[in-house]
Amino acid sequence: MAEDKDDVDDHWHVSAACFNCGAVRTAAPNLFIERNGASAFAHQPASEQETEDAWRGVLLCPAAAVRAPKGLKMPAGLFPQVMAPGVWRLGYNARSSYGAHSYFTLAGGLRLMIDGPRWSGHLERWIAEAGGLDHILLTHRDDVADAGLYAKRFGARVWIHANDADGAPLVTDFVTGDQAHEMLPGVRVIPVAGHTRGSVMFLVNQALFSGDSLSWDFEKRALHAFRDFCWYDWPTQLRSLERLVHESFSGVFAGHGGSVVLDAPAMQRELRTFLDAVKAD
Repeated sequence: MAEDKDDVDDHWHVSAACFNCGAVRTAAPNLFIERNGASAFAHQPASEQETEDAWRGVLLCPAAAVRAPKGLKMPAGLFPQVMAPGVWRLGYNARSSYGAHSYFTLAGGLRLMIDGPRWSGHLERWIAEAGGLDHILLTHRDDVADAGLYAKRFGARVWIHANDADGAPLVTDFVTGDQAHEMLPGVRVIPVAGHTRGSVMFLVNQALFSGDSLSWDFEKRALHAFRDFCWYDWPTQLRSLERLVHESFSGVFAGHGGSVVLDAPAMQRELRTFLDAVKAD
């Protein structure tokens, strides 16, 4: 049954424009669920935190499908959102990247964007106030979005693995090979071919920006990888992920899927549990 217009106007809701990218569910799993092949509110926001999460959904949703009650005023300062010390989620997810999350972080005095949001004047002003943008680090070809516009605005260098190079606008630098190494001061790149041939992760100050190769499943409370959305080769992706047992990280910040912060030993336990489970599957 269709909702009455007055009822919709009085309640938070997700419109039929939703194309089920899952972005709001992975940003606010306390508030959004999947229902009938689309995102939906699990319940109406019942606290100040849940109301902020709902408003973040409005800004984050690439289909503009998250709708607030008529007359309710949006608070300021929702994005960029602090995820961990020195890590911000940018929001403003793009339809062209199927709603992937993107991030901003600092390393060695450099200001870095990880993957691309859609263009936003608000983000442009925030980045300018933060001192600009030195590098845009692309985890793979799928999550580029409007990275080229931000690169042009701030004169930033754009990095992607050579095997995914044809998916990046204004690319200036290529990651090559299949060995982890320090590509910039304080930035370690870890090639993880599998989701795409040129997928990589970036490790910055214990924060692992994992693209679409590894994420956190809030329902299972476990690390997860998307076998059904592996575009290159699943066995290759699993072999690539095994490299992470030699790295130290306490946060996983995903493009698609959930993000999580644990202590480094706990993260390694979760990683080994995940790898053991997928090998046994």
